[in-house]
Amino acid sequence: MKINTSWAGLLLLSLALLLNGCNSAMQAYKKGVRLYDAGEYNPALVQFDKAAKGTIDPARLNYYIAESYRLSNRFAEAVPFYQKAIEAGTTEPDARFNYAYALKSQGNYAAALDQLQQFVATAPKTTAKPVLAKAKAEIETLKVVDLIAQNKLAITLQNRADLNTTGTEFAPVVRGNELIFTASRKEQTYKNNGLPMLGLYKTKLDSKPDETGTIAKPELFSQNVFQDNVNEGTPAFSKDGKAMVFARGNTGKRKGGEDVDLFISRLGEGGWSEPLRLPISDSLAWDGSPAFSGDGKTLYFASNRAGGAGGIDLYRTSIDASGRFSRPVNMGRTINTPGDEMFPHVGADAKLYFASDGHPGLGKLDVFVATRTGGVTRVENMGQPINSPADDFGLIYTKPTEGFLASNRAGGKGDDDIYFFQEGTVPTVDTTTIAKKDAPKTVNYFLAGTVSANETPVALLDSARVRIIDDATDQPIAEAITGEPGTFGKYPVQEGKDYTILAERKGYLTRREKFTMQGKGISMVFLTKPVTDTTYNVALLLDKATLNKTIVLDNIYYDLNKYNIRSDAEPELDKVVTIMKDNPTLKIELGSHTDARDTDAYNMKLSQNRAKSAVDYIVSKSIDSSRITAKGYGETQLIVKNAKTEDEHQRNRRTEFKILEL
Repeated sequence: MKINTSWAGLLLLSLALLLNGCNSAMQAYKKGVRLYDAGEYNPALVQFDKAAKGTIDPARLNYYIAESYRLSNRFAEAVPFYQKAIEAGTTEPDARFNYAYALKSQGNYAAALDQLQQFVATAPKTTAKPVLAKAKAEIETLKVVDLIAQNKLAITLQNRADLNTTGTEFAPVVRGNELIFTASRKEQTYKNNGLPMLGLYKTKLDSKPDETGTIAKPELFSQNVFQDNVNEGTPAFSKDGKAMVFARGNTGKRKGGEDVDLFISRLGEGGWSEPLRLPISDSLAWDGSPAFSGDGKTLYFASNRAGGAGGIDLYRTSIDASGRFSRPVNMGRTINTPGDEMFPHVGADAKLYFASDGHPGLGKLDVFVATRTGGVTRVENMGQPINSPADDFGLIYTKPTEGFLASNRAGGKGDDDIYFFQEGTVPTVDTTTIAKKDAPKTVNYFLAGTVSANETPVALLDSARVRIIDDATDQPIAEAITGEPGTFGKYPVQEGKDYTILAERKGYLTRREKFTMQGKGISMVFLTKPVTDTTYNVALLLDKATLNKTIVLDNIYYDLNKYNIRSDAEPELDKVVTIMKDNPTLKIELGSHTDARDTDAYNMKLSQNRAKSAVDYIVSKSIDSSRITAKGYGETQLIVKNAKTEDEHQRNRRTEFKILEL
């Protein structure tokens, strides 16, 4: 049979074009993933758009697109792609969690609630505790979001069209007659979101149109402060206006994503000085949005440094007469949540205003106000129209009834816009609604719990003596003996206070457990009754006092071939110190173990040095050296034999203690 060569050629050409298209889509996808991994989300989105024209796995591709929008703070644009990824069967465990917050940013609260409930119901055991805690708290918020929305203030908002552009403007602050703010106006592009990089700009507060009706454009704040290849923003000025602290860093590469530090510049005869990095900055963390207290003696700022409550927390540092900054202190669990807290501002009324996505709110970031009365700090949502389903943040008061804030709410000129707000007269509302909303509500907090043996299966212990001690006074507020079920309580505790629970029983090691009421206060928005009683339960586990019993310590790990005590090990060793102090007749052996990645002799010597380092640390905390012995076991007692991964090797590099004498 004679073949029509023209048709055959056309078929081959079609196949070639198809294969070329598939290869082109895969190449675009792989390039997009590389850019995504580098933190360059905007260029990554360009490549993912090209990849969408091929046959790339829709679950994976759409998840990458959604995450690229989310990580560049474009939550609303991420919504359809999360939906497509989930419908395509994505196995990413955080997809529903992030999808829920994207839906919330659109005001779609019902759908957000549904996604979070599904996330919690299907979350694997490996889910980080802060993430799970944030999801559960957000579920409760979404259940009562209508009540939060009813909180409407008599405030008018005005978009500062003379300042705002199609880019981003935020973090307004006043110095004298100038408004200084952060804006995306540099020549270089920030590859994270595709906008120009951030810099500091200024304008006159009383700017008025000239004879042509034109208002002067904002100008660069200071050429000495300006650096073209990094983001700069969120300025704060000292009381005399002669010192400025601001954030600088982040080139747009993931490698430098956390590289945002606080800098200080001082005003002299030649203008603002070359900025110097503040020593309070953490080189491994993101530090930003500083703010001075009214007297200028305290600096507040936000940071995601280790040891916080979750994401980004608020910290404070004191400034002495010489201008030196003290060691930063976390502002506690009443202010900070598993979510993000940032953009602090101390008003003339001494109240702390800040933005958060962890407290009950209407959108991604809401503005909250913290008030301290009688030693108790209460955090309340500022309500509408200050807050919306979008990001609302950076609020400052310039006068008792007016100020500025930033928002990316619908109707603005660009990404984040600066708004002027002014308090007005109280609107006419149903008086019964006001009476119901303003009716005084109180919460009574109680503490109860159980005492059990730390064994499998867990056995409740009667006849255990339990004392609850107020940490502020070091005095017991309650004392009890557990009954047959091994329970104690309930005893009244106070919001914002810290307590220690001490449990003792013959034949067991005395146990000391910390319990804090910081961050455990119930927000007023959740209260429906005049008086609400709520009880917190704790479970105390006592170790049996048995000779030669080995107790494994958590997180006493060492770096490869090192024996120094790492900072993440100190809290666990402090627990041993507490056990030794609470059980004064106890003598123990502290044993250290290595992995199997060196010779037997080397590992034996290394483990002995590690054990000695741990013992020296404990002795330095006023424990008699005769009560504790260091013992190195080398690689003779491996938990994971034939370990291959670094995690498995580190499990072998452990420290334990064994009871030698009671």
